[in-house]
Amino acid sequence: MHGRSRPLSLDFSEDELHRYSRHILLGEVGAVGQARLRAARVLVVGAGGLGSPLALYLAAAGVGTIGIADHDTLELSNLQRQVAHVTARVGQRKADSAAEALRALNPLTTVEVHARRLDEAAADDLIPRYDIVCDGTDNFPTRFLLGDACHRLGRTLVSAAVLRFEGQLSTFKSHLGPPHPCHRCLHPEPPPPGLVPSCSEAGVLGAVTGVMGTLQATEVLKEILGIGEGMSGRLLLWDALDARFRTIRLRRDPACRLCGSAAPD
Repeated sequence: MHGRSRPLSLDFSEDELHRYSRHILLGEVGAVGQARLRAARVLVVGAGGLGSPLALYLAAAGVGTIGIADHDTLELSNLQRQVAHVTARVGQRKADSAAEALRALNPLTTVEVHARRLDEAAADDLIPRYDIVCDGTDNFPTRFLLGDACHRLGRTLVSAAVLRFEGQLSTFKSHLGPPHPCHRCLHPEPPPPGLVPSCSEAGVLGAVTGVMGTLQATEVLKEILGIGEGMSGRLLLWDALDARFRTIRLRRDPACRLCGSAAPD
């Protein structure tokens, strides 16, 4: 069940009215929109460079329940970009460290910790509990597993990726049917191992993950609120060195093995 279809309470405490006052002033948000945010449940997969700013802004915005799924432990090399964490928590589980940061930022948000590897069983267990899923992972097998599972389980996926000085962003809601494409309409199969380097191999400018994670959070909030033009059917590309954004159209592929006419039921 999505947050907008749950019964909404407009009964806000004085603390909530003060905390979210700049949202409530926006005509596109208002009290009803803030109630939608409070009722929403969002799963953030990956508490790293993308997941850190993403989860922090979701918590700051008043999203009622945020799930953090990450099985890794925090390392010193993570702190160059993973801003939800601090030096004193090196060696802790990332999911626990991120949850501590979110609760300190906004104690009104419920944070659910899932310190487990995202395999197919975990995806089938976790994804149905949430309204929207965010992909902040850094490897192709997990990205494809997550994209396939969100299509199959009927959940919107907001996905971002970064490498070196570049980032990309899109929203996938192919479970709603045409014209929405799925992630395999963009990349039918994962690239061969070693063809595309990881951030640990090629590097990444830390601030690039902050920009893309914040853009990702913005799209999640738009999806919950039902405002603006979403990113389904569009791919945003950003080159930080050229300071240039570019958006290209993504079309649903009739021959796609996941969402096309020949895909298995």
